[in-house]
Amino acid sequence: MEWFADLLKHYPELAIFLTLAFGFWIGKFKIGKFSLGTVTSVLLVGVLIGQLHIDIGAPIKSVFFLLFLFAVGYSVGPQFFRGLKKEGLPQMLFAVLMCLFSLFVPFLLAKLMGYNAGEAAGLLAGSQTISAVLGVAEDTINQSGLSAADKTSMINVMPVAYAVCYIFGTAGSAWLMSDVAPRLLGGLPSVKKACKELEAKMGTDDESEQPGFMPAARPITFRAYKISNDWFGAGKTIQELEDSLEGQGRRLFVERVRISNVVYDVKPDLMLQKGNEVVLSGRREFVIGEEDWIGDEVNDLELLDFPAETLPVLISRKKFSGMTVAGLRSEKVMHGVSIKSIKRAGVNIPVLAATKINPGDMLELVGTKMEVNAAAATLGYADRPTNQTDMIFVGLGIFIGGVIGSLVVHFGNIPISLSTSGGALIAGLVFGWLRSKHPTFGRIPEPSLWVLNNVGLNMFIAVVGITAGPSFVTGFKEVGVSLFIIGALATTIPLIAGVLMGRYLFKFHPAITLGCTSGARTTTAALGAIEDAVESQTPALGYTVTYAVGNTLLIIWGVVIVLLM
Repeated sequence: MEWFADLLKHYPELAIFLTLAFGFWIGKFKIGKFSLGTVTSVLLVGVLIGQLHIDIGAPIKSVFFLLFLFAVGYSVGPQFFRGLKKEGLPQMLFAVLMCLFSLFVPFLLAKLMGYNAGEAAGLLAGSQTISAVLGVAEDTINQSGLSAADKTSMINVMPVAYAVCYIFGTAGSAWLMSDVAPRLLGGLPSVKKACKELEAKMGTDDESEQPGFMPAARPITFRAYKISNDWFGAGKTIQELEDSLEGQGRRLFVERVRISNVVYDVKPDLMLQKGNEVVLSGRREFVIGEEDWIGDEVNDLELLDFPAETLPVLISRKKFSGMTVAGLRSEKVMHGVSIKSIKRAGVNIPVLAATKINPGDMLELVGTKMEVNAAAATLGYADRPTNQTDMIFVGLGIFIGGVIGSLVVHFGNIPISLSTSGGALIAGLVFGWLRSKHPTFGRIPEPSLWVLNNVGLNMFIAVVGITAGPSFVTGFKEVGVSLFIIGALATTIPLIAGVLMGRYLFKFHPAITLGCTSGARTTTAALGAIEDAVESQTPALGYTVTYAVGNTLLIIWGVVIVLLM
Protein backbone atom coordinates (compact mmCIF):
# COMPACT_ATOMS: atom_id res chain seq x y z
CA MET A 1 0.00 0.00 0.00
CA GLU A 2 2.89 2.36 0.81
CA TRP A 3 4.43 1.60 -2.60
CA PHE A 4 1.09 2.36 -4.29
CA ALA A 5 0.72 5.68 -2.44
CA ASP A 6 4.27 6.70 -3.36
CA LEU A 7 3.61 5.80 -6.99
CA LEU A 8 0.55 8.07 -7.19
CA LYS A 9 2.32 10.90 -5.37
CA HIS A 10 5.28 10.69 -7.74
CA TYR A 11 3.07 10.36 -10.85
CA PRO A 12 -0.11 12.36 -10.07
CA GLU A 13 -1.30 11.95 -13.66
CA LEU A 14 -1.84 8.27 -12.89
CA ALA A 15 -4.05 9.21 -9.96
CA ILE A 16 -6.24 11.24 -12.32
CA PHE A 17 -6.72 8.37 -14.76
CA LEU A 18 -7.39 5.93 -11.93
CA THR A 19 -10.05 8.33 -10.63
CA LEU A 20 -11.64 8.55 -14.08
CA ALA A 21 -11.70 4.78 -14.52
CA PHE A 22 -13.39 4.02 -11.21
CA GLY A 23 -15.63 7.11 -11.42
CA PHE A 24 -17.04 6.17 -14.83
CA TRP A 25 -17.46 2.56 -13.65
CA ILE A 26 -19.37 3.50 -10.48
CA GLY A 27 -21.42 6.05 -12.42
CA LYS A 28 -22.98 3.23 -14.48
CA PHE A 29 -24.68 1.59 -11.48
CA LYS A 30 -28.33 2.29 -10.79
CA ILE A 31 -30.60 1.60 -7.85
CA GLY A 32 -34.02 1.59 -9.43
CA LYS A 33 -33.94 4.74 -11.55
CA PHE A 34 -31.43 6.52 -9.30
CA SER A 35 -27.79 6.84 -10.24
CA LEU A 36 -25.01 8.99 -8.80
CA GLY A 37 -24.00 9.86 -12.33
CA THR A 38 -20.51 10.05 -13.73
CA VAL A 39 -19.56 13.49 -12.44
CA THR A 40 -20.48 12.85 -8.80
CA SER A 41 -18.89 9.40 -8.91
CA VAL A 42 -15.64 10.83 -10.28
CA LEU A 43 -15.67 13.51 -7.58
CA LEU A 44 -16.17 11.00 -4.75
CA VAL A 45 -13.52 8.62 -6.09
CA GLY A 46 -11.18 11.60 -6.39
CA VAL A 47 -11.89 12.50 -2.77
CA LEU A 48 -11.06 8.94 -1.72
CA ILE A 49 -7.80 8.87 -3.67
CA GLY A 50 -7.07 12.39 -2.44
CA GLN A 51 -6.71 11.04 1.10
CA LEU A 52 -3.17 10.08 0.01
CA HIS A 53 -2.30 13.83 -0.14
CA ILE A 54 -1.43 13.98 -3.85
CA ASP A 55 -0.24 17.33 -5.26
CA ILE A 56 -1.47 18.18 -8.77
CA GLY A 57 -0.48 21.27 -10.74
CA ALA A 58 -3.28 23.81 -11.22
CA PRO A 59 -2.84 24.21 -15.03
CA ILE A 60 -3.92 20.60 -15.64
CA LYS A 61 -7.49 21.09 -14.49
CA SER A 62 -7.71 24.53 -16.12
CA VAL A 63 -6.79 23.13 -19.55
CA PHE A 64 -9.47 20.45 -19.47
CA PHE A 65 -12.05 22.80 -18.00
CA LEU A 66 -11.53 25.28 -20.84
CA LEU A 67 -11.96 22.48 -23.39
CA PHE A 68 -15.21 21.47 -21.69
CA LEU A 69 -16.63 25.00 -21.61
CA PHE A 70 -15.75 25.67 -25.24
CA ALA A 71 -17.48 22.41 -26.22
CA VAL A 72 -20.61 23.37 -24.24
CA GLY A 73 -20.79 26.74 -25.97
CA TYR A 74 -20.12 25.19 -29.39
CA SER A 75 -22.99 22.71 -28.92
CA VAL A 76 -25.63 25.26 -27.93
CA GLY A 77 -24.42 28.34 -29.85
CA PRO A 78 -26.87 28.09 -32.79
CA GLN A 79 -29.86 27.70 -30.45
CA PHE A 80 -28.67 30.47 -28.12
CA PHE A 81 -28.57 33.03 -30.92
CA ARG A 82 -31.76 31.70 -32.51
CA GLY A 83 -33.48 32.46 -29.21
CA LEU A 84 -32.74 36.13 -29.80
CA LYS A 85 -35.06 36.11 -32.80
CA LYS A 86 -38.75 36.92 -32.50
CA GLU A 87 -40.10 33.36 -32.45
CA GLY A 88 -37.60 32.31 -29.79
CA LEU A 89 -37.94 35.32 -27.49
CA PRO A 90 -40.73 33.98 -25.22
CA GLN A 91 -38.76 30.83 -24.48
CA MET A 92 -35.55 32.82 -24.04
CA LEU A 93 -37.27 35.24 -21.63
CA PHE A 94 -38.69 32.27 -19.73
CA ALA A 95 -35.20 30.75 -19.48
CA VAL A 96 -33.69 34.02 -18.20
CA LEU A 97 -36.36 34.32 -15.47
CA MET A 98 -35.94 30.65 -14.57
CA CYS A 99 -32.17 31.08 -14.32
CA LEU A 100 -32.62 34.12 -12.08
CA PHE A 101 -34.73 31.97 -9.75
CA SER A 102 -31.99 29.34 -9.89
CA LEU A 103 -29.46 31.97 -8.79
CA PHE A 104 -31.33 33.97 -6.17
CA VAL A 105 -33.01 31.07 -4.36
CA PRO A 106 -29.65 29.42 -3.51
CA PHE A 107 -28.17 32.85 -2.75
CA LEU A 108 -30.94 33.79 -0.30
CA LEU A 109 -30.83 30.37 1.35
CA ALA A 110 -27.04 30.66 1.69
CA LYS A 111 -27.41 34.09 3.29
CA LEU A 112 -30.09 32.75 5.64
CA MET A 113 -27.82 29.89 6.73
CA GLY A 114 -24.71 32.06 7.03
CA TYR A 115 -22.72 30.19 4.38
CA ASN A 116 -19.51 31.61 2.90
CA ALA A 117 -18.95 32.15 -0.85
CA GLY A 118 -17.49 28.65 -1.34
CA GLU A 119 -20.44 26.94 0.34
CA ALA A 120 -22.90 29.09 -1.61
CA ALA A 121 -21.20 28.24 -4.92
CA GLY A 122 -21.27 24.53 -4.03
CA LEU A 123 -24.95 24.83 -3.12
CA LEU A 124 -25.68 26.47 -6.47
CA ALA A 125 -23.66 23.91 -8.43
CA GLY A 126 -25.18 20.87 -6.72
CA SER A 127 -28.79 21.97 -6.41
CA GLN A 128 -28.91 23.15 -10.04
CA THR A 129 -26.71 20.23 -11.24
CA ILE A 130 -24.33 22.54 -13.08
CA SER A 131 -20.87 21.19 -12.27
CA ALA A 132 -19.06 23.90 -14.23
CA VAL A 133 -19.99 26.44 -11.52
CA LEU A 134 -17.19 24.95 -9.42
CA GLY A 135 -14.59 26.04 -11.96
CA VAL A 136 -15.76 29.58 -12.61
CA ALA A 137 -16.46 30.17 -8.92
CA GLU A 138 -12.94 29.01 -8.06
CA ASP A 139 -11.48 31.41 -10.64
CA THR A 140 -13.49 34.27 -9.14
CA ILE A 141 -12.45 33.44 -5.57
CA ASN A 142 -8.81 33.32 -6.66
CA GLN A 143 -9.13 36.80 -8.19
CA SER A 144 -10.62 38.26 -4.99
CA GLY A 145 -8.69 40.17 -2.36
CA LEU A 146 -9.16 37.48 0.31
CA SER A 147 -6.25 35.97 2.20
CA ALA A 148 -4.68 32.78 0.83
CA ALA A 149 -6.03 30.78 3.78
CA ASP A 150 -9.61 32.01 3.21
CA LYS A 151 -9.39 31.27 -0.51
CA THR A 152 -8.16 27.73 0.15
CA SER A 153 -10.88 27.12 2.72
CA MET A 154 -13.65 28.30 0.39
CA ILE A 155 -12.33 26.40 -2.62
CA ASN A 156 -12.00 23.17 -0.62
CA VAL A 157 -15.52 23.34 0.79
CA MET A 158 -17.14 23.86 -2.65
CA PRO A 159 -16.95 20.21 -3.80
CA VAL A 160 -18.26 19.09 -0.40
CA ALA A 161 -21.36 21.27 -0.70
CA TYR A 162 -21.73 20.24 -4.33
CA ALA A 163 -21.67 16.52 -3.52
CA VAL A 164 -24.21 16.89 -0.70
CA CYS A 165 -26.68 18.86 -2.85
CA TYR A 166 -26.19 17.03 -6.15
CA ILE A 167 -27.99 13.84 -5.11
CA PHE A 168 -31.39 15.50 -4.72
CA GLY A 169 -30.48 17.96 -7.48
CA THR A 170 -30.44 15.08 -9.98
CA ALA A 171 -32.91 12.52 -8.64
CA GLY A 172 -35.22 15.15 -7.17
CA SER A 173 -35.38 17.12 -10.42
CA ALA A 174 -36.41 14.03 -12.40
CA TRP A 175 -39.09 13.18 -9.81
CA LEU A 176 -40.41 16.75 -9.57
CA MET A 177 -40.65 17.20 -13.34
CA SER A 178 -42.20 13.82 -14.12
CA ASP A 179 -44.54 13.52 -11.12
CA VAL A 180 -45.20 16.83 -9.36
CA ALA A 181 -45.08 19.15 -12.40
CA PRO A 182 -47.85 17.32 -14.35
CA ARG A 183 -50.07 17.62 -11.26
CA LEU A 184 -49.55 21.40 -11.33
CA LEU A 185 -50.55 21.41 -15.01
CA GLY A 186 -53.89 19.66 -14.50
CA GLY A 187 -52.84 16.07 -13.77
CA LEU A 188 -50.86 13.47 -15.70
CA PRO A 189 -53.85 12.15 -17.75
CA SER A 190 -54.66 15.71 -18.82
CA VAL A 191 -51.04 16.42 -19.79
CA LYS A 192 -50.80 13.16 -21.73
CA LYS A 193 -53.97 14.06 -23.63
CA ALA A 194 -52.62 17.55 -24.37
CA CYS A 195 -49.37 16.08 -25.71
CA LYS A 196 -51.26 13.71 -28.02
CA GLU A 197 -53.41 16.59 -29.24
CA LEU A 198 -50.28 18.63 -29.96
CA GLU A 199 -48.82 15.71 -31.91
CA ALA A 200 -52.04 15.43 -33.92
CA LYS A 201 -52.05 19.18 -34.56
CA MET A 202 -48.45 19.03 -35.75
CA GLY A 203 -49.12 16.18 -38.13
CA THR A 204 -48.63 12.91 -36.26
CA ASP A 205 -50.14 10.00 -38.20
CA ASP A 206 -52.46 7.39 -36.73
CA GLU A 207 -49.94 4.62 -37.42
CA SER A 208 -47.39 6.22 -35.09
CA GLU A 209 -49.72 5.53 -32.18
CA GLN A 210 -49.45 1.77 -32.60
CA PRO A 211 -47.36 -0.14 -30.04
CA GLY A 212 -43.71 -0.20 -31.00
CA PHE A 213 -43.75 3.10 -32.87
CA MET A 214 -42.38 6.40 -31.58
CA PRO A 215 -43.37 9.90 -32.76
CA ALA A 216 -39.79 10.71 -33.80
CA ALA A 217 -36.60 9.04 -35.00
CA ARG A 218 -38.61 6.44 -36.93
CA PRO A 219 -36.53 3.98 -38.92
CA ILE A 220 -36.62 4.15 -42.68
CA THR A 221 -37.01 0.92 -44.63
CA PHE A 222 -36.90 -0.44 -48.18
CA ARG A 223 -39.33 -3.27 -49.04
CA ALA A 224 -40.22 -5.13 -52.22
CA TYR A 225 -43.73 -6.07 -53.43
CA LYS A 226 -45.22 -7.99 -56.35
CA ILE A 227 -48.12 -6.06 -57.89
CA SER A 228 -51.43 -7.97 -57.88
CA ASN A 229 -54.09 -5.37 -57.04
CA ASP A 230 -56.79 -4.71 -59.63
CA TRP A 231 -56.27 -0.94 -59.11
CA PHE A 232 -53.36 -1.15 -61.55
CA GLY A 233 -55.76 -2.44 -64.25
CA ALA A 234 -54.29 -1.65 -67.66
CA GLY A 235 -51.35 0.04 -65.98
CA LYS A 236 -50.37 2.97 -63.78
CA THR A 237 -47.28 5.17 -64.00
CA ILE A 238 -44.84 5.48 -61.12
CA GLN A 239 -45.96 9.08 -60.72
CA GLU A 240 -49.60 7.98 -60.43
CA LEU A 241 -48.69 5.38 -57.79
CA GLU A 242 -46.69 7.85 -55.69
CA ASP A 243 -49.41 10.50 -56.00
CA SER A 244 -52.05 7.97 -54.91
CA LEU A 245 -49.97 6.96 -51.89
CA GLU A 246 -49.39 10.63 -51.03
CA GLY A 247 -53.15 11.19 -51.19
CA GLN A 248 -53.60 8.44 -48.60
CA GLY A 249 -51.14 10.21 -46.28
CA ARG A 250 -48.37 7.70 -47.06
CA ARG A 251 -45.22 9.42 -48.28
CA LEU A 252 -43.56 6.52 -50.11
CA PHE A 253 -41.27 6.37 -53.12
CA VAL A 254 -40.70 3.80 -55.83
CA GLU A 255 -36.95 3.13 -55.82
CA ARG A 256 -36.68 0.14 -58.18
CA VAL A 257 -38.84 -1.75 -60.67
CA ARG A 258 -38.49 -5.20 -62.24
CA ILE A 259 -40.47 -5.91 -65.41
CA SER A 260 -40.16 -9.30 -67.15
CA ASN A 261 -37.05 -10.14 -65.09
CA VAL A 262 -35.33 -6.88 -66.10
CA VAL A 263 -34.56 -4.20 -63.46
CA TYR A 264 -35.31 -0.69 -64.77
CA ASP A 265 -34.23 2.77 -63.66
CA VAL A 266 -37.09 4.63 -62.04
CA LYS A 267 -38.74 7.32 -64.16
CA PRO A 268 -42.05 9.11 -63.38
CA ASP A 269 -43.69 7.93 -66.62
CA LEU A 270 -42.61 4.27 -66.35
CA MET A 271 -45.74 2.10 -66.57
CA LEU A 272 -46.46 -0.49 -63.84
CA GLN A 273 -48.71 -3.49 -64.37
CA LYS A 274 -49.78 -6.63 -62.55
CA GLY A 275 -46.91 -9.05 -62.09
CA ASN A 276 -44.28 -6.31 -61.92
CA GLU A 277 -42.17 -6.00 -58.78
CA VAL A 278 -41.45 -2.68 -57.06
CA VAL A 279 -39.30 -1.51 -54.17
CA LEU A 280 -40.89 1.14 -51.93
CA SER A 281 -38.97 3.31 -49.46
CA GLY A 282 -40.24 5.41 -46.60
CA ARG A 283 -41.00 5.36 -42.90
CA ARG A 284 -41.61 1.87 -41.62
CA GLU A 285 -45.13 2.62 -40.39
CA PHE A 286 -46.09 3.76 -43.91
CA VAL A 287 -44.61 0.76 -45.69
CA ILE A 288 -46.12 -1.86 -43.38
CA GLY A 289 -49.52 -2.94 -44.70
CA GLU A 290 -48.85 -2.32 -48.38
CA GLU A 291 -49.36 -6.06 -49.00
CA ASP A 292 -53.12 -5.44 -48.82
CA TRP A 293 -53.01 -2.56 -51.29
CA ILE A 294 -50.28 -3.45 -53.81
CA GLY A 295 -49.58 -7.15 -53.45
CA ASP A 296 -47.54 -9.71 -51.55
CA GLU A 297 -44.18 -8.71 -50.16
CA VAL A 298 -41.26 -10.54 -51.76
CA ASN A 299 -37.86 -11.23 -50.25
CA ASP A 300 -35.72 -10.63 -53.33
CA LEU A 301 -32.06 -9.91 -52.57
CA GLU A 302 -31.25 -8.91 -56.15
CA LEU A 303 -34.08 -6.37 -56.28
CA LEU A 304 -33.19 -4.91 -52.88
CA ASP A 305 -29.44 -4.86 -53.50
CA PHE A 306 -28.76 -1.23 -54.41
CA PRO A 307 -26.82 1.59 -52.72
CA ALA A 308 -28.78 3.52 -50.08
CA GLU A 309 -27.34 6.04 -47.68
CA THR A 310 -28.07 7.53 -44.28
CA LEU A 311 -26.48 10.98 -44.21
CA PRO A 312 -26.45 13.64 -41.44
CA VAL A 313 -26.98 17.09 -42.97
CA LEU A 314 -26.36 20.39 -41.18
CA ILE A 315 -29.04 22.92 -42.18
CA SER A 316 -27.34 26.19 -43.17
CA ARG A 317 -29.33 27.57 -46.13
CA LYS A 318 -31.41 30.62 -45.18
CA LYS A 319 -34.26 29.48 -47.43
CA PHE A 320 -35.09 26.58 -45.11
CA SER A 321 -34.95 28.54 -41.85
CA GLY A 322 -38.38 28.31 -40.20
CA MET A 323 -39.73 25.90 -42.83
CA THR A 324 -41.85 23.06 -41.47
CA VAL A 325 -41.06 19.40 -42.04
CA ALA A 326 -44.15 19.22 -44.27
CA GLY A 327 -42.90 22.17 -46.32
CA LEU A 328 -39.46 20.65 -46.63
CA ARG A 329 -40.89 17.32 -47.76
CA SER A 330 -42.75 19.09 -50.56
CA GLU A 331 -39.51 20.45 -52.01
CA LYS A 332 -38.64 18.81 -55.33
CA VAL A 333 -35.15 17.92 -54.13
CA MET A 334 -36.64 15.80 -51.29
CA HIS A 335 -38.24 13.33 -53.70
CA GLY A 336 -37.13 9.86 -52.62
CA VAL A 337 -35.60 11.23 -49.41
CA SER A 338 -37.00 10.62 -45.92
CA ILE A 339 -36.12 12.40 -42.68
CA LYS A 340 -35.11 9.79 -40.13
CA SER A 341 -34.38 12.14 -37.23
CA ILE A 342 -33.79 15.77 -36.27
CA LYS A 343 -31.19 16.66 -33.68
CA ARG A 344 -31.08 20.16 -32.20
CA ALA A 345 -28.38 21.16 -29.69
CA GLY A 346 -27.69 17.48 -29.25
CA VAL A 347 -31.33 16.65 -28.43
CA ASN A 348 -33.64 14.59 -30.66
CA ILE A 349 -36.86 16.46 -31.37
CA PRO A 350 -40.07 14.99 -32.86
CA VAL A 351 -40.22 14.66 -36.65
CA LEU A 352 -43.76 15.98 -37.07
CA ALA A 353 -45.30 17.70 -40.09
CA ALA A 354 -45.45 21.07 -38.29
CA THR A 355 -42.00 20.83 -36.66
CA LYS A 356 -40.00 23.87 -37.79
CA ILE A 357 -36.47 23.48 -39.14
CA ASN A 358 -33.85 25.80 -37.63
CA PRO A 359 -30.35 26.72 -38.85
CA GLY A 360 -27.86 24.43 -37.17
CA ASP A 361 -30.31 21.50 -36.98
CA MET A 362 -28.83 18.14 -37.91
CA LEU A 363 -31.21 16.19 -40.14
CA GLU A 364 -30.55 12.52 -40.77
CA LEU A 365 -31.65 11.85 -44.35
CA VAL A 366 -32.23 8.40 -45.85
CA GLY A 367 -32.57 7.46 -49.50
CA THR A 368 -30.57 6.37 -52.50
CA LYS A 369 -27.04 7.75 -52.60
CA MET A 370 -27.75 10.08 -55.52
CA GLU A 371 -30.99 11.49 -54.06
CA VAL A 372 -29.58 12.01 -50.57
CA ASN A 373 -26.48 13.77 -51.85
CA ALA A 374 -28.55 16.09 -54.03
CA ALA A 375 -30.75 16.96 -51.05
CA ALA A 376 -27.71 17.55 -48.81
CA ALA A 377 -26.16 19.98 -51.31
CA THR A 378 -29.41 21.97 -51.42
CA LEU A 379 -30.18 22.02 -47.68
CA GLY A 380 -26.73 22.78 -46.31
CA TYR A 381 -23.68 20.73 -45.53
CA ALA A 382 -23.26 16.96 -45.58
CA ASP A 383 -21.74 16.18 -42.20
CA ARG A 384 -20.06 12.95 -43.27
CA PRO A 385 -18.46 10.81 -40.57
CA THR A 386 -14.84 11.78 -39.97
CA ASN A 387 -12.33 11.52 -37.15
CA GLN A 388 -10.74 14.91 -37.76
CA THR A 389 -11.39 17.88 -35.47
CA ASP A 390 -10.54 21.41 -36.63
CA MET A 391 -8.06 22.10 -33.82
CA ILE A 392 -7.09 25.45 -35.37
CA PHE A 393 -10.68 26.51 -34.77
CA VAL A 394 -10.74 25.07 -31.22
CA GLY A 395 -7.36 26.44 -30.21
CA LEU A 396 -7.99 29.96 -31.51
CA GLY A 397 -11.50 29.97 -30.05
CA ILE A 398 -10.32 29.12 -26.54
CA PHE A 399 -7.37 31.54 -26.79
CA ILE A 400 -9.49 34.50 -27.96
CA GLY A 401 -12.22 33.75 -25.42
CA GLY A 402 -9.66 33.36 -22.64
CA VAL A 403 -8.02 36.68 -23.47
CA ILE A 404 -11.37 38.50 -23.42
CA GLY A 405 -12.38 36.73 -20.22
CA SER A 406 -9.14 37.65 -18.48
CA LEU A 407 -9.87 41.38 -18.77
CA VAL A 408 -10.76 42.83 -15.37
CA VAL A 409 -13.07 45.75 -14.62
CA HIS A 410 -12.90 47.25 -11.11
CA PHE A 411 -16.01 48.51 -9.34
CA GLY A 412 -14.52 50.19 -6.32
CA ASN A 413 -12.29 47.57 -4.74
CA ILE A 414 -14.15 44.67 -6.36
CA PRO A 415 -12.45 43.15 -9.44
CA ILE A 416 -15.00 41.75 -11.91
CA SER A 417 -14.24 39.60 -14.95
CA LEU A 418 -15.66 36.65 -16.83
CA SER A 419 -12.38 34.83 -16.12
CA THR A 420 -10.74 32.68 -18.78
CA SER A 421 -13.37 30.00 -18.19
CA GLY A 422 -16.30 32.36 -18.82
CA GLY A 423 -14.49 33.72 -21.87
CA ALA A 424 -14.05 30.20 -23.26
CA LEU A 425 -17.80 29.57 -22.85
CA ILE A 426 -18.74 32.78 -24.69
CA ALA A 427 -16.21 31.99 -27.44
CA GLY A 428 -17.77 28.55 -27.82
CA LEU A 429 -21.21 30.13 -28.27
CA VAL A 430 -19.97 32.49 -30.98
CA PHE A 431 -17.84 29.90 -32.76
CA GLY A 432 -20.65 27.32 -32.65
CA TRP A 433 -23.01 29.87 -34.21
CA LEU A 434 -20.44 30.71 -36.91
CA ARG A 435 -20.08 27.01 -37.68
CA SER A 436 -23.86 26.73 -38.27
CA LYS A 437 -23.66 29.66 -40.72
CA HIS A 438 -20.48 28.58 -42.49
CA PRO A 439 -20.19 24.79 -42.05
CA THR A 440 -17.10 24.41 -44.26
CA PHE A 441 -14.81 25.07 -41.27
CA GLY A 442 -14.75 24.51 -37.52
CA ARG A 443 -15.96 20.93 -37.57
CA ILE A 444 -15.93 18.99 -34.32
CA PRO A 445 -17.26 15.44 -34.94
CA GLU A 446 -19.81 14.20 -32.43
CA PRO A 447 -17.43 11.63 -30.86
CA SER A 448 -14.81 14.36 -30.40
CA LEU A 449 -17.42 16.66 -28.90
CA TRP A 450 -18.32 13.89 -26.45
CA VAL A 451 -14.67 13.61 -25.41
CA LEU A 452 -14.32 17.38 -24.96
CA ASN A 453 -17.54 17.51 -22.94
CA ASN A 454 -17.24 14.42 -20.79
CA VAL A 455 -13.51 13.86 -20.47
CA GLY A 456 -12.86 17.61 -20.21
CA LEU A 457 -15.34 18.06 -17.36
CA ASN A 458 -14.48 14.86 -15.53
CA MET A 459 -10.73 15.47 -15.74
CA PHE A 460 -11.40 18.79 -14.04
CA ILE A 461 -13.70 17.19 -11.46
CA ALA A 462 -11.15 14.42 -10.78
CA VAL A 463 -8.49 17.01 -9.94
CA VAL A 464 -10.98 18.94 -7.78
CA GLY A 465 -11.80 15.77 -5.83
CA ILE A 466 -8.17 14.71 -5.38
CA THR A 467 -7.14 18.20 -4.30
CA ALA A 468 -10.03 18.58 -1.86
CA GLY A 469 -9.69 15.02 -0.55
CA PRO A 470 -7.63 15.75 2.59
CA SER A 471 -10.09 18.39 3.83
CA PHE A 472 -13.30 16.75 2.56
CA VAL A 473 -14.28 14.97 5.80
CA THR A 474 -13.65 18.10 7.86
CA GLY A 475 -15.65 20.15 5.37
CA PHE A 476 -18.55 17.70 5.47
CA LYS A 477 -18.73 18.09 9.25
CA GLU A 478 -18.77 21.86 8.83
CA VAL A 479 -21.61 22.06 6.30
CA GLY A 480 -23.69 19.49 8.19
CA VAL A 481 -26.63 17.36 7.11
CA SER A 482 -28.81 20.48 7.09
CA LEU A 483 -27.19 21.42 3.77
CA PHE A 484 -28.96 18.46 2.12
CA ILE A 485 -32.34 19.95 3.12
CA ILE A 486 -31.27 23.43 1.98
CA GLY A 487 -30.10 21.91 -1.30
CA ALA A 488 -33.45 20.17 -1.78
CA LEU A 489 -35.23 23.51 -1.30
CA ALA A 490 -32.83 25.21 -3.73
CA THR A 491 -33.67 22.53 -6.31
CA THR A 492 -37.43 22.45 -5.75
CA ILE A 493 -38.38 26.14 -5.56
CA PRO A 494 -37.02 27.20 -9.00
CA LEU A 495 -38.53 24.15 -10.72
CA ILE A 496 -41.98 24.72 -9.23
CA ALA A 497 -41.72 28.43 -10.05
CA GLY A 498 -40.80 27.55 -13.64
CA VAL A 499 -43.81 25.27 -14.10
CA LEU A 500 -46.17 27.90 -12.68
CA MET A 501 -44.59 30.64 -14.83
CA GLY A 502 -44.99 28.51 -17.94
CA ARG A 503 -48.64 27.84 -17.20
CA TYR A 504 -49.91 31.17 -15.88
CA LEU A 505 -47.47 33.87 -17.04
CA PHE A 506 -46.34 32.62 -20.47
CA LYS A 507 -49.38 30.40 -21.07
CA PHE A 508 -47.29 27.74 -22.81
CA HIS A 509 -48.73 24.41 -23.87
CA PRO A 510 -48.17 21.86 -21.03
CA ALA A 511 -45.61 19.94 -23.11
CA ILE A 512 -43.68 23.14 -23.86
CA THR A 513 -43.84 24.18 -20.19
CA LEU A 514 -42.30 20.89 -19.11
CA GLY A 515 -39.61 21.08 -21.80
CA CYS A 516 -38.76 24.73 -21.13
CA THR A 517 -38.46 24.20 -17.38
CA SER A 518 -36.18 21.20 -17.82
CA GLY A 519 -34.12 22.99 -20.47
CA ALA A 520 -33.58 26.16 -18.45
CA ARG A 521 -32.27 23.98 -15.61
CA THR A 522 -30.24 21.85 -18.12
CA THR A 523 -31.69 18.65 -16.61
CA THR A 524 -31.52 16.14 -19.46
CA ALA A 525 -32.38 13.32 -17.06
CA ALA A 526 -35.59 15.15 -16.17
CA LEU A 527 -36.49 15.51 -19.86
CA GLY A 528 -36.14 11.75 -20.29
CA ALA A 529 -38.31 11.12 -17.23
CA ILE A 530 -40.96 13.55 -18.55
CA GLU A 531 -41.07 11.91 -21.99
CA ASP A 532 -41.51 8.51 -20.35
CA ALA A 533 -44.29 9.83 -18.09
CA VAL A 534 -46.31 11.63 -20.79
CA GLU A 535 -45.46 9.02 -23.48
CA SER A 536 -44.51 11.71 -25.97
CA GLN A 537 -41.44 13.51 -27.28
CA THR A 538 -43.25 16.84 -27.68
CA PRO A 539 -41.67 18.32 -24.47
CA ALA A 540 -38.35 18.32 -26.37
CA LEU A 541 -39.77 21.13 -28.55
CA GLY A 542 -39.41 23.48 -25.57
CA TYR A 543 -36.06 22.17 -24.40
CA THR A 544 -33.43 23.34 -26.87
CA VAL A 545 -33.55 27.16 -26.73
CA THR A 546 -33.96 27.20 -22.95
CA TYR A 547 -31.18 24.61 -22.59
CA ALA A 548 -28.82 26.88 -24.54
CA VAL A 549 -29.68 29.87 -22.34
CA GLY A 550 -29.55 27.83 -19.13
CA ASN A 551 -26.20 26.27 -19.96
CA THR A 552 -24.76 29.74 -20.49
CA LEU A 553 -26.29 31.70 -17.61
CA LEU A 554 -26.03 29.00 -14.94
CA ILE A 555 -22.30 28.68 -15.56
CA ILE A 556 -21.85 32.46 -15.42
CA TRP A 557 -23.79 32.47 -12.13
CA GLY A 558 -20.69 30.84 -10.65
CA VAL A 559 -19.03 34.26 -10.96
CA VAL A 560 -22.11 36.18 -9.84
CA ILE A 561 -22.86 34.23 -6.65
CA VAL A 562 -19.29 34.67 -5.39
CA LEU A 563 -19.53 38.42 -6.02
CA LEU A 564 -22.95 38.58 -4.34
CA MET A 565 -21.69 36.70 -1.28
